Amino acid sequence: MVSRTLRFATFLAPNMLPVYRLIARHVQARLDIPTELVVGSSYERLSEQAEVSFLCGLAYIELRRLGEPIEPLAAPLLRGGRYGGRPVYFSDVIVRRDSPFRSFADLRGCSWAYNEPYSHSGPGITCYRLVELRETQDYFGRVIEAGWHQRSIRLVQRGEVDASAVDSHVLALARRDHPELDRDLRVIDSLGPSTIQPVVVVSWLEESLKADLRSVLLEMTADRAARAALADRLVERFVAIADEDYDDLRRMRAACVAAELPTLRPRGVAC
Repeated sequence: MVSRTLRFATFLAPNMLPVYRLIARHVQARLDIPTELVVGSSYERLSEQAEVSFLCGLAYIELRRLGEPIEPLAAPLLRGGRYGGRPVYFSDVIVRRDSPFRSFADLRGCSWAYNEPYSHSGPGITCYRLVELRETQDYFGRVIEAGWHQRSIRLVQRGEVDASAVDSHVLALARRDHPELDRDLRVIDSLGPSTIQPVVVVSWLEESLKADLRSVLLEMTADRAARAALADRLVERFVAIADEDYDDLRRMRAACVAAELPTLRPRGVAC
């Protein structure tokens, strides 16, 4: 047991906060270690902010590339047949139901919202699709940084932007919790699959504690209350994950950097 508080930080969508609180509480109960969870605001010196973090895969591979001492412990398996029992997710391209757009190919010149620059599900995989099409950011007319996927969803719903690529897990939760979204939105494309966001730990943490943390994550569904809480957030369970599992994101990132399209940039009048 460690005497100090084990710090957790999340940089992911707010509608997954109940799962991250659950994990912090579960670790505290199972390992008899005081824990605290904060919402991260900056990736700078991540390893000094928290011992365990919930990160987007793009942020993870970029921070690793820059020398941040972090490594993946586990990742969620999402509920639903489209995921095939693998730790993957998609980016669903959404538009208003009454819009004329039927495919990504229809979006030339449209207004587009993305969540934040270090997101794979937002700008990362969108840039990769543009590179595949031999297009540039100029493919879109106006580009807005929304801050979170949930704000991107609302911007599209209200007609303030034409389209956005949204994490399929975040979108599924939003549609379940807000049924009016099914009335107002359509999915016209799905980008991916991509390896899902990891739970990462600082590399300098004791190996025994890393192993204990991984075991707690992998065994959470043995606890009835934890299993129900995960199911409520559409998570089946957690599985072990390794650095090489994120090579798919590295390949996409490399293609975007080579094409001089590493991310989207805000352009035009903001909402």
